[in-house]
Amino acid sequence: MAYENFEQIEYDLKRLNLERKIAMEEFKGLKHEVKQDLSPNSWLSTVLSFVKKYGILYLIKKIFR
Repeated sequence: MAYENFEQIEYDLKRLNLERKIAMEEFKGLKHEVKQDLSPNSWLSTVLSFVKKYGILYLIKKIFR
């Protein structure tokens, strides 16, 4: 893109700066989400739901054998 004056250059620089700031804020949000997903509480709830699901199936199999 060819610029015809300094106003166009300044406009693009401001726009790109805002886009960079928005991208950084989105990145911070993703970082927070990943941090929560990898927390011990999250793992514990996943393990408990797995145990409940397959534990009940195991008990049903034992009862009907």
